Amino acid sequence: MNKLITTLAAAFFIFILWIIYLADTNSSSIFFDFIRSFPNGDKLGHICLFGTLTFGVVVASRFRTVSIGMLNIYYGSVFVAIFVIAEEITQAFIPSRTFDFIDLASDAVGIGIASYLAYVVNKHSSKCGKV
Repeated sequence: MNKLITTLAAAFFIFILWIIYLADTNSSSIFFDFIRSFPNGDKLGHICLFGTLTFGVVVASRFRTVSIGMLNIYYGSVFVAIFVIAEEITQAFIPSRTFDFIDLASDAVGIGIASYLAYVVNKHSSKCGKV
């Protein structure tokens, strides 16, 4: 089962890389048109994309955590956060893109929601003996 989840998380990561490539090259896409059809669709897209990626990576990494003081943080959440920060910073150097703190905040919301959902799933799974 973990191989399937890992494969799905990797495939979704590749999908996000493709979306980033389209944005970086100022290409048009049905995805961009769909997102633009909603008020604040771009921000909702950031929340959904990076939240989904975070949840997938956390589950694929079997809910492993790193301790920072009293706080346990999922490795998957850390990986996605580092990726998101790097990707957003690189936008400052791409002529067709701009750094947007609100996009970064939306990414953080998605990562936070997904991390919480992963915590709930892991806690519930542990009680059922199905980790």
